[in-house]
Amino acid sequence: MLPAMRLCFSEKQKRVLRWWNRGSPDAGKDAILCDGAVRSGKTLCLGLSFVLWSMTRFQRQQFALCGKTTESVRRNLLSSVLPVLEGLGFTWEEKLSRNWMKIRCGGVENTYFLFGGKDEGSAALIQGVTLAGVLLDEVALMPRSFVEQACARCSVTGAKFWFSCNPAGPGHWFYREWICKAQARNLLHLRFFMEDNPTLSQETRQRYERTFQGAFYRRFVLGEWTAAEGLVYDFFEESMVRSAPAEPADRWVISCDYGTVNPTSMGLWGKWGGVWYRVQEYYYDARAARRQQTDQEYASFASLPPDLRDSSIAYISSIHSKLETLGYEVLPAGSCYPERCVTAFTASEVECLAILEHRRWLRERQALRHR
Repeated sequence: MLPAMRLCFSEKQKRVLRWWNRGSPDAGKDAILCDGAVRSGKTLCLGLSFVLWSMTRFQRQQFALCGKTTESVRRNLLSSVLPVLEGLGFTWEEKLSRNWMKIRCGGVENTYFLFGGKDEGSAALIQGVTLAGVLLDEVALMPRSFVEQACARCSVTGAKFWFSCNPAGPGHWFYREWICKAQARNLLHLRFFMEDNPTLSQETRQRYERTFQGAFYRRFVLGEWTAAEGLVYDFFEESMVRSAPAEPADRWVISCDYGTVNPTSMGLWGKWGGVWYRVQEYYYDARAARRQQTDQEYASFASLPPDLRDSSIAYISSIHSKLETLGYEVLPAGSCYPERCVTAFTASEVECLAILEHRRWLRERQALRHR
């Protein structure tokens, strides 16, 4: 006989445990997502609530417990949920080789299949089964094809979807398709913080807060869906962005990271007092746009945003006046003697042209800010 278990839940965890109960203001929702900070207590309460809901509402039905792998389902979910269920009087029978288990209590019995959604081929594993509900733990780590196939298998009347994850980037498909469309999907979205886990001490929370910086602090401590992949400096965040100085730059360069399938990124950089500023940029992601561009398209004037097209026209129009400032006379091609044509500028003339262009560019930027 097990000793009586004393469980302590926060208010947010209690909402997860009873959201599906009749009389709950959330009972009409079709799905629930618990995301947010690491170690915030979302996995235990979601997994426990899923079993209680399925055993209360259904008899002899099939459900799916999904993770990145079947091993992660056992390690991250079942290892914490099963001891609590045992303390509540539940029993279970597990077939490790077949990745399923039967849970029983008070004459009710249901079957729970374990699936791993590690790659695109995983969708075939869950295809064909009929489910009354699915729980996807760490859904942000799974391919979209697997998640959509798992949801499509839930055809039993009253079925619901259950999701948990730590945040990824704002461009992640699950963020765009589920969180941004929560109302249309009839999704209950609960964001967890470390304070929502009553078993986590203040000392442990402070240690986690000291561990992460920048984008990873916002993601793992604040529970925000913020970009981190691809950052060379993982502590970078928007508060570090500064405007370029108003005075002429010491030097200008153009950077280009060219990609066909991968993104193409180009930048105009100015150097002021030993500090480089990226003052303009061009970025194209072929995967996001679902179309690759040719070299000609990257160089196409028509493909530029309207403000850059206007800027290019203004730059070309200013060349005549800049050359006149240097004392040169601009004539149509072929209308002067070859010995009078200039083939190169002196270093001081190049510097003067750079200053004139920078002043023109600053006036243009200031005009855009006041629109």
